Amino acid sequence: MKHLLGLMAMFAFVVSAADVTGTWKGTAETPNGTIERTFVLKAEGDKLTGETTSQMMGKSTITDGKIDGDNLSFSITVKFQDNEMKLDYKGKVSGNEIKFHVEGANGISLDYVAKKVS
Repeated sequence: MKHLLGLMAMFAFVVSAADVTGTWKGTAETPNGTIERTFVLKAEGDKLTGETTSQMMGKSTITDGKIDGDNLSFSITVKFQDNEMKLDYKGKVSGNEIKFHVEGANGISLDYVAKKVS
């Protein structure tokens, strides 16, 4: 009986995590116009891995990725004008959409809306 309860609890945990595995395309509005970023995400339990790509800053590997229900977080390091900068992402999943808030050094702050494409 204890074994069955343990399996049921594990199943409930897996069901409660958002399904974010796949490719997402996001846009953010800046004073200089709209920027785009592609997110290729892979969820395994509460761990999030993958990479992001943008035309302006290239490809970055996701580090410290976590999923907690519909919330996710991760960091990437980007190179901009020969300087490396860490960006911290926090997101909330709602169906086929993720709303990300991004923070970086020197008060950089952006909001992306990403839609699942595959």
